Amino acid sequence: MSALVAIVGRPNVGKSTLFNRLVGRKIALVDDTPGVTRDRREAEGRIGDLRFRILDTAGYEDRFDGSLEDRMRQGTELAIREADVILFMIDARAGVTPLDERFAQVLRKSGKEVHLIANKAEGKAADAGLMEAFSLGFGEPVPLSAEHGLGLADLHAIIGKAVDAKTPPPTLDDEMPDVDIELPPDDGTIEDGPPLRWNPKRYLNVAIVGRPNAGKSTLINTMVGEERLLTGPEAGITRDSIMVPWEWEGRTINLVDTAGIRRKARVEGKLEKLSVGDSLRSIQYAEIVVLLLDATIPFEKQDLALADLVHREGRAMVIALNKWDLIEDKQATLVKLREECERLLPQLRGVPLVTISGLQGRNIDRLMGAIFKIEQAWNTHLSTAKLNRWLYAVIEKHPPPAVSGRRIKMRYMTQAKMRPPSFIIFGSRADAVPASYQRYLINSMRETFDMPGTPIRLWLRSGKNPYADKD
Repeated sequence: MSALVAIVGRPNVGKSTLFNRLVGRKIALVDDTPGVTRDRREAEGRIGDLRFRILDTAGYEDRFDGSLEDRMRQGTELAIREADVILFMIDARAGVTPLDERFAQVLRKSGKEVHLIANKAEGKAADAGLMEAFSLGFGEPVPLSAEHGLGLADLHAIIGKAVDAKTPPPTLDDEMPDVDIELPPDDGTIEDGPPLRWNPKRYLNVAIVGRPNAGKSTLINTMVGEERLLTGPEAGITRDSIMVPWEWEGRTINLVDTAGIRRKARVEGKLEKLSVGDSLRSIQYAEIVVLLLDATIPFEKQDLALADLVHREGRAMVIALNKWDLIEDKQATLVKLREECERLLPQLRGVPLVTISGLQGRNIDRLMGAIFKIEQAWNTHLSTAKLNRWLYAVIEKHPPPAVSGRRIKMRYMTQAKMRPPSFIIFGSRADAVPASYQRYLINSMRETFDMPGTPIRLWLRSGKNPYADKD
């Protein structure tokens, strides 16, 4: 296992900027507002040829009153206990503050290897702060500029020692002995193997999205079995999209917690816009999206907008009705919600609808079963022969309508790609096919090939007339 390096410090000293620099991508939100980061974020970092795990943490607040800042402090202290190396960051331009001194006391009691990092050290304005940093008792500070990439050579030396300590020396038992292998004679024949089928990959990216306070972070904490993400009664706690790996039935499920998405007109301030943008990017990079609804107030306008967005992005989706333990007449309510779902989301007819309780951990197995089933449908591949047999049958049952007295002919169909399943139909006057008939074809395809709720792309192409340019 590689070394784990935690970046800690008070708010707004540049921890997330250094984290992004070491990861090589801008995955943590960065803003001048103090306290942007609230949850621990882990990723693979690198400096040159050095590889390690890096933890971004919330800014340390000296609070013990059960508030949001108190819960953020507890998350930071947990990261300190887990880390192999602590990078204690201060702002060299601001100098040593009382909160820096209080945090230094906490770090000395941890017994961990702590290295003092003086960020924003470019220019003469940082000289006084660099001298003050000696008073914290961690030796000579490492001058650094996370924004401009200065001082990374010193970090390479610090982290390199921890990586070497975590890497066991090679032994003779690790060497592979020479073995003579007899190959069968090549007679030119090839045995027929089983037909190729879709094989689920080991890693699956699942984004949990929804309105603020729907219970996304609570659900992920229950699934992974620990308080990995910050939760509480306050709406909008989550700001960054945080990925949490989780093992389920032999597969690694990368659960992505996202910030709650409100209506565009209600999004206020630059920071909330950044958070919403991060959530929308998580939908684009996910394979499966779980739209989490509050069962007590389901199918709000924003819920429907999110569902439509997921459909337009071509992601497979499962709708989870959270807080189901608060519903009294469960059977009647479920029947009503299924009817509303079919009526309000006709473009996702048959989308899986699962009732859960993230707080109590109810029906997590049913949720994962629905995720795996929709994943398989999302990866559907149909042979051309099967598609054309289906096409001729549905056309015979319900022919395309005539437009301006001329019939529309559909001659041939093939699958262009998977993820989502995408198909092309070749025929005459493709641009005249009504949208209602296209919906008929898509819904019939969902029923025939067992792809309920799966986004399906259908393109119609007109074949070129070879005699059009001749007399």
